[in-house]
Amino acid sequence: MARLTRARLRRLFRRESIGVDFRSALGLVGASVKYLSFALLAPTVVAFIYSEPPWPFLGAGAISFVVGWAIERSGRHGGHLGIREGFFVVSVTWLAAAGVCALTYLLTGEDQLAHPVDAYFESMSGFTTTGASVLTDIEGLPNSVLFWRQLSQWLGGMGIIVLAIAVLPRLRVGGRQLLESEMPGPEIEQLSTRIRDTARRLWVLYIGLTLIQITILASLGWTRIDPSINLFEAVSHALTTMPTGGFSTEARSAEAFGPASQWTITIFMAIAGANFALMYRALIRRRPGLLLRDDEFKVYVGFLLAATVAVTAILLEDDIFGGEEAVRHAAFQVVSTMTTTGMASTDFNAWPLLGLVLLIGLMFIGGSAGSTAGSIKVVRHLLLGKILRRELDQTVHPEIVGRIRLNRHSVDERVLRAVSSFILLYVGLFVVGTLLLVVDANRVGLDLRLIDAVAAAATTLGNVGPGLGIAGPMGSFEPYSDFSKLVMIALMWLGRLEIIPIVVLFTRQYWRA
Repeated sequence: MARLTRARLRRLFRRESIGVDFRSALGLVGASVKYLSFALLAPTVVAFIYSEPPWPFLGAGAISFVVGWAIERSGRHGGHLGIREGFFVVSVTWLAAAGVCALTYLLTGEDQLAHPVDAYFESMSGFTTTGASVLTDIEGLPNSVLFWRQLSQWLGGMGIIVLAIAVLPRLRVGGRQLLESEMPGPEIEQLSTRIRDTARRLWVLYIGLTLIQITILASLGWTRIDPSINLFEAVSHALTTMPTGGFSTEARSAEAFGPASQWTITIFMAIAGANFALMYRALIRRRPGLLLRDDEFKVYVGFLLAATVAVTAILLEDDIFGGEEAVRHAAFQVVSTMTTTGMASTDFNAWPLLGLVLLIGLMFIGGSAGSTAGSIKVVRHLLLGKILRRELDQTVHPEIVGRIRLNRHSVDERVLRAVSSFILLYVGLFVVGTLLLVVDANRVGLDLRLIDAVAAAATTLGNVGPGLGIAGPMGSFEPYSDFSKLVMIALMWLGRLEIIPIVVLFTRQYWRA
C-alpha cells in the first residue's frame, strides 16, 4: 500500500513539473478540427440545391476530418489539462478553424480567394466574427460559398459565447464572469460537466433567436412588406446578425433591404450585443427584472441610446437624411458599430467628420461581456470609471478605503487590476497596429490617410468589420498589402480571444516547467 502511494506521488510530481502538456492540448485541438469538418455538410447541401459544385466542401471536409483525427489520435487522453494547456487550446483552435475555412475557399477556385493570405484573412474574419472582407465582387460568388461564409461567423459566434461564459473565467482571464463566486477551479477536467450544461443552454437561446430572426425577415419578404428579401437572404443575414459578424451576401450590405428589414436587423444586433447568460435568465427563466438590475446592461442601453441621438442630430444638422430615415440609419450604424457587427445600412464614409469620429469611438466600447460582441466591453469601461472615481476620492480624502461594487457585489482587487491591464494592452496593440499599417502603406505606396489606418486597426482589433476610405462599408481590404493583411489577421485573432490567452504564450514564465 505504501509502495502504491509513493508511486502515485511520483506520478503526480512528474505531472506537475513537466510544464505544458502539449500532447493532451493538441488532442483537444484535433478533436475540434475533426468535429468542425462536419459543418461543411451544410454548404454541400446548399450547393446541391443551387446546382453548384459540392466538391470543394466535401474535399475540405474530408481533409479536415483526417487531419483532425490524426492530431487527436497523436494526442494523449486523460493527460493534465490545466490553465496553461487551456491558453494553448483556446489560441490554436481559432487558428485551426480559420485554416479549415481558408482551405475551403482555396478549393473553390474563386479568383477573389485564390491567394492564400486573402483566403485566410476572409476566414479569420469569419470565425472571429469580424466582418472585414477582401472581396470586391460579393454577388459574383456562388450561393454555396456565400452560405459557408455566413455560417463560419455563426459558428464562431457560438464558440465565443461558450468561451466567454464557460472557459475564460476558469482560465482567470474573463471579464464580468470572474465575479461569480460559484465558479469552480481552473482544471479542464472539473469543467466538462459545467461547460456541457452551459453550452447546451446557450445553444438553445442562440439557435432560438436565430430562428426567430429568420422567420421575421422571411415573413417580410413573403408578405411583400420588403420584397427585396427572400428566404436565402433571411437565413444568411440571421446567421451573421446573432454572432455580430456582419458579413452580407449583398455588395451594399443591408442598404439593399427596406426599412422594415433594417429595423429588424437593428433590434437583433442590439440583442446579440447583450450578455447571453443574463438574457437566458431573463427570457428562458422568465426573470425580466434582472435586466433592469444589471449595471452593465443599463450602461449598455444608455450608450446605444445616447449615441443614436447624437448621430441623428448630426445627420439632421447636415441635411443628409431627414425624419424616420435619419433615426433609422443612425440607430442602425450606432448599434452595428458598438456591438461590433459591422453591417451597414448606408455608406457612412460620406458622413461628416464628427460622425465618423463618433463611430470610431464606439468601436472601442463594444457590447456586453458574455455576448458575441468584441472590443473592450461595456463592463470594463464601467469598472474603469469606478476605479478612476475612487482614485479621485482618495486623492481628496486619503483615509477613505473605497470598495468598488458591481451589481451590489464587491469586486476583487485582482479583477480590477486585470481590467486595467487589459485596457492598457488593448490600447497598446491598437497603437502598434496603426503604426504598422501606416509604415507599410508608405512602403508600398498605398494612399492611406491616418484616419483610415486608425479605423482599420480599431475595426480589426475590435472585430467590428468595415473601416473607412478604401475599406469602408461598401469597400474592401483587398488593396492592402499582404503584410498589412497579416497584421490585421493578428489583430482580429488577438481581439477575439481577449488578448491575454495569446500574449501569455509569448512569456518566459509560460514555458517554464
